[in-house]
Amino acid sequence: MAISPPSPSYSPGPGSGTHPHWWQRRWVRYGALITLLALSGLVILALVRRQTGTQGFLVGLGLAVLPVPWLLAAFRWLDRVEPGPWRNLVFAFAWGACAAALIAIVANSFATKWIATSTADPAGADTLGATLIAPVVEESAKAAAVLLVFLFRRRDFTGIVDGVVIAGVTATGFAFTENILYLGTAFGTDQLSGGHGIASVTAATFFVRVVMSPFAHPLFTVLTGIGFGQAALSTERGRARRALVPLGGLLLAMGMHALWNGSATFGRFGFLAVYAAFMLPAFGLLTWLAVWTRQRELRTVREELPAYVYAGWLGPAEPFVLGSMRARRAARDHARRHLGGRPAARAVAQYEAYATSLAFLRHRGRRGRAGAGSAVREQELLAELWRRREVARPALEHAARTVAPVPAASSYWARYGYPAMPAGRPAAYGHPGAYGHQGVPYGYPPVPYGAAPNPPAPYGNPSAPPPGYPGYNPYRS
Repeated sequence: MAISPPSPSYSPGPGSGTHPHWWQRRWVRYGALITLLALSGLVILALVRRQTGTQGFLVGLGLAVLPVPWLLAAFRWLDRVEPGPWRNLVFAFAWGACAAALIAIVANSFATKWIATSTADPAGADTLGATLIAPVVEESAKAAAVLLVFLFRRRDFTGIVDGVVIAGVTATGFAFTENILYLGTAFGTDQLSGGHGIASVTAATFFVRVVMSPFAHPLFTVLTGIGFGQAALSTERGRARRALVPLGGLLLAMGMHALWNGSATFGRFGFLAVYAAFMLPAFGLLTWLAVWTRQRELRTVREELPAYVYAGWLGPAEPFVLGSMRARRAARDHARRHLGGRPAARAVAQYEAYATSLAFLRHRGRRGRAGAGSAVREQELLAELWRRREVARPALEHAARTVAPVPAASSYWARYGYPAMPAGRPAAYGHPGAYGHQGVPYGYPPVPYGAAPNPPAPYGNPSAPPPGYPGYNPYRS
């Protein structure tokens, strides 16, 4: 069970004198976005139903939905280390299925008709439209969702995995609507020609689009997502890179899409040649890259969180538990069974998500990529951890005992340059300096067990708290 952490936000006090304009209010923006997507959905529904007929639409819908749960589950699995908010994924899927699909249908139809009229060659216009026009229009329409999340939900967009997930979910929604159109049209063709069974156009279309290549659209658009993910990792000073890398990813997506669409014109076995020599290797490479990036994220959690252990915010075993998906799951299961049911498991999942965000924030801060609001964001994350400590810490301690024996946990701790725990030391929560360790890194003084932790200082001078920290006191809540 992975819970997306709510995003703490700053709201001006009554005496701040700031009053947002009506168009800046959250409910106005959300209402406008929902209205836009709803209208797009109704229009695309009417267009597809008009082209396929009611029966064809229902058949296409029933067949097109089959790969959707598997693709969404794969992208959600990839996002489990630092799960993004569900609202971002819902927006991405809705944009792909409604807005992007509508833009593609209207623009592709208009361009193909214009080319056919200009050249008096309808067959050539269809080929040119599928090979050159469709990739540009469709990939641009899908990339718009990634761009919107990157610009307006920047806190949730911190790296390559976020770009891959948003792009993949958007493309899954787009492919869902497109498959309804293609499968419904194929069914209508079979109704007119009398085709049925495995020799029918519907069966052939289903095999190519749903069985052989359900990953095609996600594969193309993921290249755009990787570009935006790289831009998210860039420093604020690298503005040229932040603009050029996403554009390069978009161009690669268009090129791969054009190659795939044009494979049917490469001869009798052109489609199979492109599929075997290009699409499958590209899919395998990107899958490996995504899984490797996920493992790197877990390693970042294990390497960055020990600083907060020495500051007294986290327990000694927590970096290991939070850096292992198996241990995280064990902590949530223990909380659900023994510490309060689903609410306790949800609190532990949120604790895990906030701690992961904290590790990534510290990692970006040490590399000069955290941005101007990093100190404020760090305080918010620490406050959220502190509020959930009473439920989360026993669950994490249990996971550390059951998933990793003490020798393994001790060797893990020493692996990242921290003093090994003395023999017989209890797995308690508090500052390790209270147990007699000297040379505590990052300039943190020892804190007696059970006392309030020191403010962490992962950026700049390690002995100084972040700006504005004296007024922040989460451990009174």
